[in-house]
Amino acid sequence: MNNTTTAVFYDGNSSVPQQITLTLNSFNRTLEFQSADGSTCKWLVADITFEKRSSGLHLEHGAEVLQHIKIQDANFIHLIQNFRKANGQIGWYQKLIDIGFAAHMGIAVVIMALIGLCYVYIIPWAAEQSVSLIPEEYDNELGNSAWVGNQYFMNVDSTKTKLLNDFAKELKLHNTKKLKFTVVKSNEINAFALPNGSIVVFTGILQEMKNYDELVGLLGHEASHVNNRHSMKMLCRSLSGYLFISVILGDANGIMATIGDNVNSLQSLSFSREFEHQADADGFKILLENKVNPQGMANLFKRLQQQHSYTIPEFLSSHPVTENRIDFINTMIKNKKFQTIAHPQLESLFAQLKE
Repeated sequence: MNNTTTAVFYDGNSSVPQQITLTLNSFNRTLEFQSADGSTCKWLVADITFEKRSSGLHLEHGAEVLQHIKIQDANFIHLIQNFRKANGQIGWYQKLIDIGFAAHMGIAVVIMALIGLCYVYIIPWAAEQSVSLIPEEYDNELGNSAWVGNQYFMNVDSTKTKLLNDFAKELKLHNTKKLKFTVVKSNEINAFALPNGSIVVFTGILQEMKNYDELVGLLGHEASHVNNRHSMKMLCRSLSGYLFISVILGDANGIMATIGDNVNSLQSLSFSREFEHQADADGFKILLENKVNPQGMANLFKRLQQQHSYTIPEFLSSHPVTENRIDFINTMIKNKKFQTIAHPQLESLFAQLKE
């Protein structure tokens, strides 16, 4: 391959281009040429800045006076690039530029796919794991804020609230913090737990129940959400993507607004299958340990599904009940040995709650 080519030279003092004969001296590791004034110039390849453009290869050299050479000879450009590679003078960035458009597109697709996977899986998972580092005082503060934001829209039934708390006192719920039960007058078929230990039960769902064992199953299920900090975990998962983007953009106001919006919707967070499965299993254990018929939980879910097949109750929208979950409960009933006893006090309190 010829180590000589013609090129265009700008001496840095004049805008007038000069046609030069440029030679690559591999032994001295220099590019050599003769300028218009007759002087011989020798540029060390290691001291040259190279930039590949659509118009050719552009070389810059010098500190006080910046000189410029433009090469359009493809063979000579290839010769220089091979020389630089052989001498370890091409960095990773230049190598990345040189690999071509198709490769760039492939890398871009891979990067976008990785970002998408991180956004959908890694970031939410990391957010959920980070809950263990958050003191439980934050659960109480968020739960209190959510309660304050919603209590003005709730018509609390104080008589039934006392009855429900008396009902819960008869049970071993394995709660890790004090639980506070509230009955709200509403036809809405719903119940939810806040991270501060507040469990709200609407009269609408109480009216759907036929036996006290269904209420025990419901309270055990909601207590499990509190004990396992499911609301905080789902809140962190819900926030993780927004927070990630807001932090990158430096939008502190956006972060606070997003937190505020999500705190106010804590009661309507839809739990993941994993969390619902855990709450079902814990609720089932609570039924067994209190010697209450575990069929109550399955009966409640079946009834809510069958009687409201056209209009999904609020409870099912935030606690999605699938056939798999009902089958899971029925399988545990078949495979677990359990003993039930009469609970006249629970039965009496339940009857009063139904009035």
